[in-house]
Amino acid sequence: MAAPAPRPGILDIAPYIGGESSAPGVNRLIRLASNEGAHGPSPHAVAAYTRDAEAIHRYPDGGATRLRTALGRKWGLDAQRIVVGCGSDELIGLLCRAYAGPGDEVLHSAHGFLMYPIAAHTVGATPMAAPEHDLTTDVDAILAQVTDRTRIVFLANPNNPTGSYLPAAEMARLHAGLPGDVLLVIDAAYAEYVDRPDYEPGIALVEAHDNVVMTRTFSKIYALGGLRLGWAYCPAAIADVLNRVRGPFNVGAPALAAGLAALEDHDFVAMSQRHNDTWRAWFSAQVTALGLRAYPSVTNFVLIGFPGSGDAPDRGARAAEAARQFLKRHGILVRQMGAYGLADCLRVTIGREDEMRAVVEVLGRFLAEPS
Repeated sequence: MAAPAPRPGILDIAPYIGGESSAPGVNRLIRLASNEGAHGPSPHAVAAYTRDAEAIHRYPDGGATRLRTALGRKWGLDAQRIVVGCGSDELIGLLCRAYAGPGDEVLHSAHGFLMYPIAAHTVGATPMAAPEHDLTTDVDAILAQVTDRTRIVFLANPNNPTGSYLPAAEMARLHAGLPGDVLLVIDAAYAEYVDRPDYEPGIALVEAHDNVVMTRTFSKIYALGGLRLGWAYCPAAIADVLNRVRGPFNVGAPALAAGLAALEDHDFVAMSQRHNDTWRAWFSAQVTALGLRAYPSVTNFVLIGFPGSGDAPDRGARAAEAARQFLKRHGILVRQMGAYGLADCLRVTIGREDEMRAVVEVLGRFLAEPS
């Protein structure tokens, strides 16, 4: 008998696999594989979530009115042009549904977030990867790949998993080189961690042009990954399109309440930023002292490179995987990078002080073992 068949291309999708969350036989688990907030969520966010749980028989505010108003007030934005989603992943998927399809191309950088090609495949579009330069987005390489079939350019700034970023001038140059009918989506999930004078998360480009969208998330600095809460700032016409294609109640009421409370806990965010600045710098220096490469990062994670050799080109990849398994046996979970084309690297989230010291200590023991 015939069985239902998925649309062509669906079975070509490699499912997204998140960071590991368990290690059998380990008493103390240090989870540094998913770029989650080092200190967990704000106590105010937890309290708001708990309070709202008492009314989960009620439908949520489908327009996320209070959260959009607060976001607009915080960032000086028009709240009518903010769309709230079930994580920024949902918004990425909705943008592909609305603006790309079979025969179209969706462009991203070679080591960009895996959800970009997944979202493109889901709607029948073809994902196209532009080469990077030293694990940093190359504006000229992206522009060279634009064709008359290009519909969307996704760019994470800062980028996951490399930790690099493009300054505002380069972002403006990228936009200036794109045709007006190509949508530039700036994924600024890690914007709150960046403290560089030449960085801008994308608000200025959205304000100035009709073909730019900025997406943000509550999963990183606000540590609400389990609630799936994100938002997009758009030109009015694109916000209207997203509101037409999203579900009418796409974000639950407890998530909206927790997000609002987290957004207003300025002291908690400032503490998280200071902690991240301190321990990212410390960890990068320690990794370098161990003889590994710590790629420069402006995020809450560090990409670590393991050296290869001319006569054994896969040596770095083998060493990275051996190090990951060694860390896992000692209760430390970090992220493997083979799916991103970086098999000789591991990505390590910046956790608490004791967690970062533990990673360095165990990595040192791994490197000291006879090969």
